[in-house]
Amino acid sequence: MINQVYRLVSPRQFEVTYTDRSLTYSKDFVVVRPTHLSICAADQRYFTGTRGKEAMAKKLPMALIHEGIGKVVYDPAGEFKNGTLVVMVPNSPVEKDDIIGENYLRTSRFRSSGYDGFMQDYVFLDRDRVVELPEDINPHVAAFIELITISMHTLSRFEARAHTRRNVFGVWGDGNLGFITCLLLKKRYKDSKVILFGKTGYKMDNFSFVDEAYQIDEIPEDLRIDHAFEAVGGRGSQSAIDQMIEYLHPEGSICLMGVSEYPVEINTRMVLEKGITMIGSSRSGRADFVNTVDFLKEFPEVVEYFGTLVGEVQEVKNIQNIIEAFEKDLTSSWGKTVMEWKI
Repeated sequence: MINQVYRLVSPRQFEVTYTDRSLTYSKDFVVVRPTHLSICAADQRYFTGTRGKEAMAKKLPMALIHEGIGKVVYDPAGEFKNGTLVVMVPNSPVEKDDIIGENYLRTSRFRSSGYDGFMQDYVFLDRDRVVELPEDINPHVAAFIELITISMHTLSRFEARAHTRRNVFGVWGDGNLGFITCLLLKKRYKDSKVILFGKTGYKMDNFSFVDEAYQIDEIPEDLRIDHAFEAVGGRGSQSAIDQMIEYLHPEGSICLMGVSEYPVEINTRMVLEKGITMIGSSRSGRADFVNTVDFLKEFPEVVEYFGTLVGEVQEVKNIQNIIEAFEKDLTSSWGKTVMEWKI
């Protein structure tokens, strides 16, 4: 079959590429028609050309988007009925390791990061790269399940590595990832206190479910937390990590999630003095998608909370609509931009 792929060829410029795909080569794949796609900050760095000339030259042309859902249109094995709603897993491992997770293997391929993402008429996926969704789920929220899996993956690493005193959690970052992390912590640790540390008042107002919230320049001197989660990224992560080290009880942990394009300094003297454990997390794997979908089924009310993160919704019927969606996302001050994929 002939498939249309919508690739970024240079900053703010998309072109249609036609690829020929066979429907008979294997039964280990499914074909999905995307229905809702969500724009990520990483996609924006490619779209605007701020990813860096070397990376842009190496990775373009490339179809963007690694957050999305769709409906199965063809399954040669008959496991999924046509029309089944699924979330697509962007990480594509080519090997298995008993110790290293699929999202940390250097050989794994990640869509929209050197490999074509979900901006296609049809996406061909290995069958373990799709997870079935409830039919009645809010599709605008489901579109960014991949982002929710980032926090879910971080929690799984935290639970395996941090000590078990979990009375007070601190989350630095009042953006999308901070919102998701706070909500997951509140649901998973119902008897624990979750404290938000942010700097933008109108964003912090959306965190109505946390126990306490402080501006980063108004933190009480005597406040202490057991574990900290960093969802800031960029150069701002340095000051966030400094505060985490300061307010952590000895032997607490710091979970790092925010991405920075530049190295940041860390007060290693106090990390050593307090015996702090630093846990890095990046992306997610199939298990995190399964756990996230199960979590949304168990706590359907959180889908309503996540609906707060839907900032812009753009119907996409042509390439100009794609550009408009990315431009809108650049000017949006809160939440995620979702594309209703009707091209």
